[in-house]
Amino acid sequence: MRLAETPIARRSFLQSAVPCLALAVGSVRQAQIIERGKFGDDDLPLARAQLLDLVNSERSLAGATRLELDDLACKVANQHALDMVKGNFLSHWGSDGLNPYQRYSLAGGNDAIQENVSEANNIPSVTPKGVNAELRDRHTTMHGETPPNDGHRRTILAPQNTHVGFGIALDGHNLRLTELYLARYLEVNPVARQAARKATVVLTGRLLNPKHSLYEVDVCYEPLPTPPDAASLRAARSYSWPDEHRALRPKAPNGSIYPDGSTGDFDWGKDGKFRVPAKLYKGAPGIYTILFWIKTMPTGTAFIAAQVCIRCE
Repeated sequence: MRLAETPIARRSFLQSAVPCLALAVGSVRQAQIIERGKFGDDDLPLARAQLLDLVNSERSLAGATRLELDDLACKVANQHALDMVKGNFLSHWGSDGLNPYQRYSLAGGNDAIQENVSEANNIPSVTPKGVNAELRDRHTTMHGETPPNDGHRRTILAPQNTHVGFGIALDGHNLRLTELYLARYLEVNPVARQAARKATVVLTGRLLNPKHSLYEVDVCYEPLPTPPDAASLRAARSYSWPDEHRALRPKAPNGSIYPDGSTGDFDWGKDGKFRVPAKLYKGAPGIYTILFWIKTMPTGTAFIAAQVCIRCE
């Protein structure tokens, strides 16, 4: 028996996760006012709670599920916001050359991610009240986008997302906001984030929802990143999953084959548990991103539900 295959749109999951949004609040500020109570680390929990309430209100009106705040996503998003404001740039890439999914995964995260970044320069007030007002304005501007230039809005309302983290950084009167949206559908057991070239990394874990099936696993390759120059960090650029990849498929039932005559590459059971041997297939140094595609059986559309980055020197 031959198994049917359904094509996967590799870009669909990230179509809304590419934009940056910049706003110069005031190019020339008049005599500076001495302010009391500058926004600081102690103000982050309240700022994040207010942004979470705002996001969930928007998602509720759109018929999407509520998101939960995630500690690791907040930490990774905050590091990127601080990197941007200290370097005076706005980008999905960091000063070390890492992109959003590499940043999050190499910090220990396994969820599929989408990122929004925004800035406001020369803001009039750096008090907690003033900064929170700017943050709400930055987010509301992203949510208020209209098609076809509505990438931020689609990220905010993406139905597959389950968690979010907010990164907030202030340097003088310049502000950066990073929103890191997560889709959490798999539990991946701990795995080393560094491996030898051409090693085979075995990823194990389970699907969190018995209604889902593990449809495909892509092993993607990119060269090691290098620190970008200032011009590229300040240029508007989108990001997406790597083009170079090898697809792995679940092992076919006994007596079945795929259209190309193969019998599949990895095991997963009805209990949701999986074991995926991922060959890091190139001899060159680089970063491999292992993407887990799932779908709701029998007619759901496949989407990326987890991603694990492995660095090879």
